[in-house]
Amino acid sequence: MRKVRVAAALAVCALGAGGLAACGSGSSSGKTTVTFMEAMSSGTLKTSMQTLTKRFERAHPDIDVQLQVEPDYPTLRNKETAALSAGKPPTIGQAYSDWAATYANSNVLVPLADYAKPADLKALYPGVRRDLYLPTDHKLYMWPFNKSVVIQYYNQKMLAAKGKRAPKTWDEFADTAKAVSGNGTTGIAIDPGGSAGPAGGEAWYEILAEAYGTSVFAADGTPRFTSPAAVKAMQYLVGLKKSGALTLGKNYPGQVALGAGKGGFDVSSVASYYYNKKAVGGKFPMGTAPLPTGPGGTQANQLAGTNIVMFAKASDEERTAAWQYLKFLTSPQSQAYWAEHSGYLPVTPAALPKMTDFIKQNPYQKFAAQALTTAKADPPYPWITQAQGMLAVAMQSSLTGKQSPADALKSAQQQAMDAMKSGQ
Repeated sequence: MRKVRVAAALAVCALGAGGLAACGSGSSSGKTTVTFMEAMSSGTLKTSMQTLTKRFERAHPDIDVQLQVEPDYPTLRNKETAALSAGKPPTIGQAYSDWAATYANSNVLVPLADYAKPADLKALYPGVRRDLYLPTDHKLYMWPFNKSVVIQYYNQKMLAAKGKRAPKTWDEFADTAKAVSGNGTTGIAIDPGGSAGPAGGEAWYEILAEAYGTSVFAADGTPRFTSPAAVKAMQYLVGLKKSGALTLGKNYPGQVALGAGKGGFDVSSVASYYYNKKAVGGKFPMGTAPLPTGPGGTQANQLAGTNIVMFAKASDEERTAAWQYLKFLTSPQSQAYWAEHSGYLPVTPAALPKMTDFIKQNPYQKFAAQALTTAKADPPYPWITQAQGMLAVAMQSSLTGKQSPADALKSAQQQAMDAMKSGQ
């Protein structure tokens, strides 16, 4: 129903887009004004965006960038939709890919192919570049913004006491998690989420399934929860649970257990680094490492984060100015600053040489950024999040012994297919 309401609201805007596209908005100073609706609303995220924007304005004195900051992503989505419905969208907006797909279907976005040159795209990591196109028409509608992948955090002291190191394969991960478990310690704690929505444990499950050979969603969004790889990934987690090496919790239990010295690992986003570091508080050395590989060295990771879209009511002048701003944000210098101050990853490898000192202190940034070469985002379809919630329920059911992995996944597959059909 939410998709229908959003699409209807956007249709109102689309009807008037042609007549207002050239209206433009300037400022009293004669500068071209670019409005950017985004959700970098607190801490270093907010100050980093303000600093980068001020740097851009100094380099482009004829352009005024106005940051329209929203407190969180749900509010941002609602505000963008309301602005579009009212016929007064910002010039550009932060958006998840499935939002962009809804906007594009209502013809309220500007395709960026006329602005982005081949060299601009080639400068990005391949995984980031792939995420900028919508599968429905294969057009370039997005430009990268805040990107992250998943890494492993671990208690170096705990692993060393067992003669272990950061695992390089998922089989080795299971052996190590079991080795450090016992006497009030558990290898890893996860939160799969539930029917209301997935959490970090569900993301780990998706990565495991892909590492075993098949992603849980096809490129067109079709659920593949009953594939041999999906079943094997669930059996892997159940095996950890039965051995006492995995426990369930809520509200970032991996981080909490790691910080308390009661967990060996946390498998979570690079965006968790500063929070995990704070939780550990210097009580022991916290290690970071790339995710382990699957059979045959298969690398799998999940690309997360948002992109930026340009709305069609912007005038030609505003579009040109906005594109200059977008290019500035993804320049090597800007991306180096952004990565060092936000905790997100640089979207271009050209930023890494400018981060030498920072990487020495934070080595995770380099290997995590390299994962952007192969990391994949979930397909941008409106039913995906709902289907992930169904996977989270299947995880809960399997890990608590209510159903076998095969049966739990079969039930989730049927529900997800129904959700896909109703969402198309």
